[in-house]
Amino acid sequence: MANATIRDVAREADVSVASASRALNGRDNVRPELRARVEDAAKRLGYVPHAGARSLSLSRTGAIGVVLPDLHGEFFSEFVRGMDREASARHLHLLLSNMHADPEQGIEALRAMRGRVDGLVVMAPQVDADVLGQHLPASVPAVLVNCAPNQQQRAELRIDNAAGAAAMVDHLVAGGRRAIVHVAGPDGNIDAEERRRGYLDAIARAGLKPRIVAGTFEEASGAAAATELSTGGERFDAIFAANDMMAIGAMVALREAGLRVPRDVAVAGFDDIPLARLVSPALTTIRVGIADAGARAVVRLAALIDGGEDHFVEAMVPRLVVRASAGAD
Repeated sequence: MANATIRDVAREADVSVASASRALNGRDNVRPELRARVEDAAKRLGYVPHAGARSLSLSRTGAIGVVLPDLHGEFFSEFVRGMDREASARHLHLLLSNMHADPEQGIEALRAMRGRVDGLVVMAPQVDADVLGQHLPASVPAVLVNCAPNQQQRAELRIDNAAGAAAMVDHLVAGGRRAIVHVAGPDGNIDAEERRRGYLDAIARAGLKPRIVAGTFEEASGAAAATELSTGGERFDAIFAANDMMAIGAMVALREAGLRVPRDVAVAGFDDIPLARLVSPALTTIRVGIADAGARAVVRLAALIDGGEDHFVEAMVPRLVVRASAGAD
């Protein structure tokens, strides 16, 4: 039937309109046999629910707002892929926005999403915790991913960056590397600061001299750091970059400088983006489980939207992945 309505479905299934609506909206208080009868009737009639009316009946939009530092690059595409996988399984839609490294844009995105989403996933490692807390709508469920420590009593999902960085330094030291340089991420970014801290702690335990070169998380800054090191005259035998893209940039620059990876210089990264295992030599890195983190954020947010309570911090422990760039044959 062309343009079948909920009333047509109810009549076909011989139930009330309210019962048909509850069955099609997935309510729990519907007998299985009644739900099956309504769904069969809807299928026979070719009934398509009106999205706006369904949202009103459920007092929900069916959308999740996602605010990220950027949408460019393999890390963020993997994170969104994991979110989309889980959201699709729950018949939810993602409304994406990014900050372009500008915290004020993130605040504007939060304002723009008010009333348009059922909940928020926010990854804002460069935004002050108090500022972020002031702009998160109190009535909207939210999961904060790798944001600065806060007192907002919001659900948090965090990567143990310091432990991951320390594990990488320990691996490089065990492989005989003694002049290990860290190419850091940008100042003010909580991920970069935690990875820097893990590096410094492990270097101190090993009794080695730290050396840190500034980076931006972009491939070009990794290449620039490696060029600076290779022309600076000071000995180094390993580069541990704060993310994979900088590590890949460093490998390219080292090759252009005539240095061999890993024989002359071991190179390691952090994140384990898909490209890490495809470059040559394959990149030793710290696996975050990026897509899984995105999916987990949606699982926790969905529970909050359904009325659950979730004010705890969940730590995801990354693991070392050894490949040819720093220790694997």
